[in-house]
Amino acid sequence: MLAVLCTSPARAFDPLLAERSLPATPAAGFAPVMAMCESSPLGMPLTLGEAVSRTLCRNPKTREAWANEKAQAAAVGQARAAYLPTVSANWQGVRDSSREDVQNYPNLSSDTTATIRSMTVTLNWLLYDFGGRKAALRGADDLLAAARATHNATLQDEFATVAKDYDAAQAAQGALDAAREIERMTGNSMTAARTRVERGVAPLSDALQAQTQHEQAVSNVMKADGDLQTALGILASDMGLDPDVPLTVPPVSAPPTVDDGDEPVAALIDQVKRMHPAVLAAEAQYEAAQEKVAQTRAGSLPSVSLVGRYSRNNQPASLGLGIPTFPATGRDTYIGVQISIPLFEGFNRHYGVHQAQAQVQYQQAVLDGTREQVALDVWNAWQGVRTAKGSVVQDEKLLGIARQAFEAASHRYRAGVGSILEVLSTQAALASAQQRQVQALSDWHSQRWLLASKLGRLDMDDIARDVPVGAQ
Repeated sequence: MLAVLCTSPARAFDPLLAERSLPATPAAGFAPVMAMCESSPLGMPLTLGEAVSRTLCRNPKTREAWANEKAQAAAVGQARAAYLPTVSANWQGVRDSSREDVQNYPNLSSDTTATIRSMTVTLNWLLYDFGGRKAALRGADDLLAAARATHNATLQDEFATVAKDYDAAQAAQGALDAAREIERMTGNSMTAARTRVERGVAPLSDALQAQTQHEQAVSNVMKADGDLQTALGILASDMGLDPDVPLTVPPVSAPPTVDDGDEPVAALIDQVKRMHPAVLAAEAQYEAAQEKVAQTRAGSLPSVSLVGRYSRNNQPASLGLGIPTFPATGRDTYIGVQISIPLFEGFNRHYGVHQAQAQVQYQQAVLDGTREQVALDVWNAWQGVRTAKGSVVQDEKLLGIARQAFEAASHRYRAGVGSILEVLSTQAALASAQQRQVQALSDWHSQRWLLASKLGRLDMDDIARDVPVGAQ
């Protein structure tokens, strides 16, 4: 066994099979993420799949949840170990010098010096304890299940967070592109106004008004670029990178065709109150608290153990005073059954049971609160998806109308039958419609990811589909 322990890598030796179900990375069951847990260059542009993979592997919150799951798995191993015997060995070597002077009887005096070595091996095996070990093991299993569910819930939250931040970065990129397009349009309008002023067919105020709007567009480009860099810094931080790491993302894309085939929100709420990882974690903690009550009560009952001991020493022997010592070897061996009966502990166990029962009540309240919270989260996210769907459709119509109005006003102005105010007004409306469309698309994507995470259904396949399960 020592040879195996010395030559096996970390976590390879698991004799009680407590750690066999542990995930190999913080990304747990997200299989396609495994490759991203190793160092690799960033993609240019960065895809959502890569952003999610890096976040699930390297984000401090996911690594914290993973470490907690490993700790609870080790606790299960400790609980299983309570069913096995304990064997301890002790070796002692001393140099013993003993001198005894008997007054008036020198013949009875002694002076001995010896090197004494002793060895002891002790066995203790708990055979029966009225369910204490069993309750402890069930409680450890429940806490492991809670840690695993918490890890899953953390992955769902971080998945949704990085998806939202990625969409925000895409929206910022789209807003920058829109701002540059607006800058180009205002530049064209300013050039057209100056041309008409130079020809004497328009007042100077037309050129000045067009120039004012163009300068505002230039300022908006600078602000949009700053917003993009901020969004990219947040996205880099999600992936465990420094905020100044260069990143690029594509502009936000149009969503698939919006349909009205939503799953009823009542069914979603009923399901999430039963199956959400946070609810499963709270249920497991509640069950662990109940097992703690049984374990505490069992501690006040008798226990039966198998005990054994073997000892050996070379303590010199003597027949009496004045007689020299002689080399000797002593041995002591026993094996038997030991019954331990706790009679009185100062009411310590009594109040321990009360504490465990109160903890059960606390975990019950936490479970009820968790169910209420996940139901509310699903309701809010579902409403957000509905609103985002409507905004996408409406803003798309608004953009089309604004673009047609601007094109018509520009054509009229160049033909000499329109005013600069009409051009600037429709131009501003078009700029606002473009920005609203970019934001609506970003909100649509973000709300779908948010709803899927609140349902506890996010996985890497959703990225390929671009439609999270439960958020269609």
